Amino acid sequence: MSNEVESAQVSDAMEVAQLSSLAAVDSHAGSCEAEMPSRLLNDAVRSLPYHVVKDLLSIGVCSRCVLRILGTEDHIYCHSSFSQSMLCSVLEEVTGFKSEGDFQFCSVCLGILQLSYRDDKETLVKMESPNDMALVIAELVKKEGHQIDGFSLEVSIPQFILENESSLLSGMKKRYESEPWLQERLLSKCVSVKDVLKFAITKPLETLLDTKASASSFRIRLAYTHKMAFGNSVERNQGFKRRKIGTENGLQNVNDESVVANKDCSDYPTNETIAVTGRSSLKVPIDKVSEPCHLVYLCYRTHIYLCARYLKYSRNVSQTRWIIDEERMGEASVEIQNARQVPSEETVKEIESKINGLENKLVGVKNLQVVGSQGWTLMREGEAEKQKQYCALVWISRPLEDEDVCSISLLNDMQILQKTPIRVLHRRSPLERKKIIHWMKIERIAESSQYFLLHLCTQAGTYIKEFVHGDFGRTQPSIGSILGCRAEILQLDATDVKMDSF
Repeated sequence: MSNEVESAQVSDAMEVAQLSSLAAVDSHAGSCEAEMPSRLLNDAVRSLPYHVVKDLLSIGVCSRCVLRILGTEDHIYCHSSFSQSMLCSVLEEVTGFKSEGDFQFCSVCLGILQLSYRDDKETLVKMESPNDMALVIAELVKKEGHQIDGFSLEVSIPQFILENESSLLSGMKKRYESEPWLQERLLSKCVSVKDVLKFAITKPLETLLDTKASASSFRIRLAYTHKMAFGNSVERNQGFKRRKIGTENGLQNVNDESVVANKDCSDYPTNETIAVTGRSSLKVPIDKVSEPCHLVYLCYRTHIYLCARYLKYSRNVSQTRWIIDEERMGEASVEIQNARQVPSEETVKEIESKINGLENKLVGVKNLQVVGSQGWTLMREGEAEKQKQYCALVWISRPLEDEDVCSISLLNDMQILQKTPIRVLHRRSPLERKKIIHWMKIERIAESSQYFLLHLCTQAGTYIKEFVHGDFGRTQPSIGSILGCRAEILQLDATDVKMDSF
């Protein structure tokens, strides 16, 4: 096909420079060390049960899957310099097995460990070594302009691969159960597809990006999908409501995505069964894989959290994003998503100065700083317990008495019950909430008998307006019910927030 390519398309200049970087590392290691991986690979292959290797190769299992399934020591097959053709050659030379016909995608990993996939343009990409994939990823990181001091590599694969592998392992257990190598290798050392891929490309990525893989906020994600996974899952589920996968029969150290199915897992319809009868041929659930997985490369940074005390100077600014019918209401809000750079201390101070210097003077901030995810956690944990202080301008339907002022001031830590206010029912769940009014005091307004300022401290999340006018009895008690008259709130300002976490 005209749209098929044999390797990833990268710029010549970048490829030469980056390959030179990798070559320099290999050269620095010395000629003896350069030969070491090849010798280790040959030794590892010679230690394998030849007849099992031949069985697996004959049913279309790729060389890396053969080596990982059989628990090859030290994950030597993950070495970044080993091409797929090199691994095949070593296996064929040592075992005497000769592959027939054209290239086939692996019947277990669906081409993932053969470094073959369809890209976002549906072009077939076949890479020779993990270095090639590392080059593509490094180019993407630099193209998107990410500032990094480390990276976390993530791989997601179709569930169908895990099910397929589990069925194969289950069949191998039955067929070779009397052979001594089974307990030593198959049941303890099988490595998952995603871990093999991560092992293979992490070191060249570290070299190309000049940083180490770590628990970083910058993530590189390889997301694999396959159309075959959906069709087979439907067929398999027709006869089984739930498929149980476990790690029984002494299975240990097998990654949770490479677990062996229990005995019931092999009871699929005949055309999707691992046929194991005596020494009959070993089969996998699918006869032939005509298409590899679809792969999407994603580079992104997890959220950056900025913490500050904000000051809101306008009652027209919402303190949270306000969305109605998928349309954002209000004048402004802040978010930081997939940031290309991590702000320095100087940058944060500059951001604070710019906010406070805005001409519209809607908001201000103080003590702006970058905090880790634990800052968000602390804020969420303290959200329900923090106390907020308000000042409300209130009108009542009768003159205010001295007795009213006194009775209000004596109400400390008063519990109220609030149903979701009518004014927010279109965007909030209809719930009933218990809240605490910690203290209140009334400040008289000169020459006014029916207007006063109500200062109060409440548990966060209290609907203050409804606490004043009662919301047609949906808040009990309220200022109106306490004073025995109609009460209305005319203005409301938040004056302080008290939160132990900060």
